[in-house]
Amino acid sequence: MIIPLEGRWALILGASSGIGRAIATALAQEGANIVGLHFDTGDRAASVAELAGKLRGYGVEAHFENANAASPATRAKLIPRLLELTGGEGVHITVHSLAFGTLVPYLPREPWPASITKRQLEMTVDVMAHSLVYWVQDLHAAELLRPGAKVYALTSAGTVQALPSYGAVSAAKVALEAHVRQLACELAPYRVAVNALRAGVTVTPALQRIPESADFVARGEANNPHGRLTVPEDVAEAVTLLSRTDSSWITGNTIGVDGGELHAAAGAWSRPVPAGHEGGMP
Repeated sequence: MIIPLEGRWALILGASSGIGRAIATALAQEGANIVGLHFDTGDRAASVAELAGKLRGYGVEAHFENANAASPATRAKLIPRLLELTGGEGVHITVHSLAFGTLVPYLPREPWPASITKRQLEMTVDVMAHSLVYWVQDLHAAELLRPGAKVYALTSAGTVQALPSYGAVSAAKVALEAHVRQLACELAPYRVAVNALRAGVTVTPALQRIPESADFVARGEANNPHGRLTVPEDVAEAVTLLSRTDSSWITGNTIGVDGGELHAAAGAWSRPVPAGHEGGMP
């Protein structure tokens, strides 16, 4: 059954920029109330305040917390707050969009004089993968995941590709997708759906921190059969579409939101140019 999102609550982990920000905006436009968690320095405070004001302009509630989403103390503080805000109705949409990890190769080489450390590797996988499990555990224990709730984790094609500095993040994304499958099975009796969304190459602050991002972006643009890169709004649209149902039957999947980019790249796709578009696709 198709349902409206108006009045529902969404928790977005990593809400201040990139895909998380676009999802928050799209859901607020649909009437959903937003609780956003971000971990930013003071120079981004104005941007987050601007976003909160924009969301409230759609007639919804918007609450933002600047804290480490991977910290148990943050969960301990925010779970009671969610119970209070939602009035016991629960969180209909949870988005895990945390992009905080080390970008150091496993072995030293130029321009990296040292190889990745145990601490860096464990931190990356903990923040970008294991934290999903801990949040779901606490949300479930507090009965905030009601029948029909949706949980989304943002993954990437890094699960099947290698980049010079992306090893730790790639490992985290592989673990994240495994967690999605397991949580989907364990939450099925509660009619809660859990899926991973695999965005195509998307220019975000997180991507731009990758040293080889310029080349990666160029190859993504060349490979995508749509003739353009994925934008955060593409992923936001997928979240709103998938969330307009109480069904939990679409669950445990990694859903590509990439315009066919990954498959085209794997098959050495040559994109045809329709007549009248010789100067490039719109």
